Amino acid sequence: MSVIGPSARRINIALIAGAASLVLAVSLYHATPAKFDALYDQQQHLIIDHELDTRDPGLPRFRLSDVRKHHGKSSQPWVVYGDKVYDITDWIEAHPGGDVILRAAGGSIEPYWDIFTIHKSDYVRDILKQYLIGFVDVADLVDGRPAREEIEDPFADDPDRHPDLITMTSKPRNAETPAPAMTADFLTPNDLFYVRNHMWVPSIAEDPGKYTLTIELPCGSEKVYTLDDLKTKFPTRKVTAVLQCSGNRRRHMSEGSGRKANGLPWNVGAISNACWEGVFLSDVLSDAGFDVNAAIAGTSEAKHVQFSGLEAYGASIPVKKAVDPQGDVLLAYGMNGQPLPRDHGFPLRAVVPGHVAARSVKWLSRVTLSDEESWSQWQRKDYKCFGPNQTHVDWETAPSIQEMPVQSAITTCKLGSWKRLALDEDKQTGKDASLTGYAYSGGGRAIVRVDVSLDGGKSWSQAKILPDCVATKNGSESPCFGHGSWSWRRWTFDGAIPMNAFTSPSKADATGEDSHNNKRIATLVVKATDEAYNTQPESHAATWNVRGNLATAWHRLNLAMAFSANGHEKAPESAGRNMSFWFTMQGDDKLSKIGTG
Repeated sequence: MSVIGPSARRINIALIAGAASLVLAVSLYHATPAKFDALYDQQQHLIIDHELDTRDPGLPRFRLSDVRKHHGKSSQPWVVYGDKVYDITDWIEAHPGGDVILRAAGGSIEPYWDIFTIHKSDYVRDILKQYLIGFVDVADLVDGRPAREEIEDPFADDPDRHPDLITMTSKPRNAETPAPAMTADFLTPNDLFYVRNHMWVPSIAEDPGKYTLTIELPCGSEKVYTLDDLKTKFPTRKVTAVLQCSGNRRRHMSEGSGRKANGLPWNVGAISNACWEGVFLSDVLSDAGFDVNAAIAGTSEAKHVQFSGLEAYGASIPVKKAVDPQGDVLLAYGMNGQPLPRDHGFPLRAVVPGHVAARSVKWLSRVTLSDEESWSQWQRKDYKCFGPNQTHVDWETAPSIQEMPVQSAITTCKLGSWKRLALDEDKQTGKDASLTGYAYSGGGRAIVRVDVSLDGGKSWSQAKILPDCVATKNGSESPCFGHGSWSWRRWTFDGAIPMNAFTSPSKADATGEDSHNNKRIATLVVKATDEAYNTQPESHAATWNVRGNLATAWHRLNLAMAFSANGHEKAPESAGRNMSFWFTMQGDDKLSKIGTG
């Protein structure tokens, strides 16, 4: 490569300007020698890049700085896909997801299509091609694509989360309540309430009191309420209710049936309990002009209430639930005595007690009375169940999940000392065990019994259901609000695991160790029954479905016992010295030590 001096290179400024930028050329002319060398080398690379640009010369090139001017609030929104620029102005009205596409305007659409994977098809890309207007300038490309730092992260403004939450996915954030915290308190602390997000968490820039909710009646007329309107025009209501993801315990279904189900592998923590504060949806619908009495009587043309959130999520519930005087459907703005946290719908959300949490739409912006269910993919093509044999499904043939079935789980297990079991003719020893957990049923049905087995289901005893909803003797009110049994019931059980409940694993256990290491496994089981005498099925095999929804089979907790080198299964004293204990929630990959005997 020949070396040219400063004078000759300054003569070349005109050539550089023609290939790149006159402004940058002027900066070269006035630069110090050191800065000149750096800028000159940079411009030489740009010239080479432009010479190698073999894309359609008939279409213009745009700098990313120009694309950013065409943001979601501009009159001509643009998006970038790959190295191409598209003017989506005419697509917005026809876009099935509505104007949520404007979230990507002014930048790359790819991070959003990573969330809405339905877009990753030739059909959608063919639609986008119609709006092609040019290419991203090579100066803004790295390996043929916009630089990573130039692509907006949709989740950059998400809130901070409690470090104890058990994260399933970080973007979008989906996280379980840790098991020990689940039943430590009747009401789940806000920062430990499980998180289920399908997308980013919207930011509310304006005064929350000015946030608006639009009610659309069957005739098409609309009425708009601010959050301040809701708080001042309607009576404040409280409802204590569980929210549970339809995929709670999906991991158990996959592993218990031996067949993997699609979706996040939730353990027992995709469920939480809170006291919600807001106004009854039925009060607002009536004020907006909807004939609530006709809906109660079943004569209204509206059969469904559709909810739409700011981030494009949508769902619906039957109108009879929405207007039921004892259905307690809330437009909620408070949670456990505080404003809604951002992860849980701030500033306004729907809370549909007794129903799957997927219907309790967060960041609620619109309520529509309709003769049809929501057309959202989460209503039409998700949150449904099929038979164990159905792996290629017709979504339209199955009803959407609404009320939840009966469910229970063990959340903690504490082991004590060995002792001789009373009334045991064989004078067998047993290991003291204290269990806690939750039980819940949808539709407002109360839990009437919780059964516990310490020997894998061969024999049963009843757990103690805690009187959480009973007002205390000192005069404080019950923490349970609402017309139905919408909240979970915490339970406790104290018993002894008989020595003969520990059996040799038939193959390598969950630690990956073979059975010859003298490890023995005992299985603890819980199942619940509600007031309609609905109870949990014994196994997941019969209820397996391709989406892993409604995994409600008996919850099993495995305990592993390991002998020391000279251990014997004899007297309690000897057993206490020679045995160590591990435990695992059914579905965990690895046994974790919790104590020694």
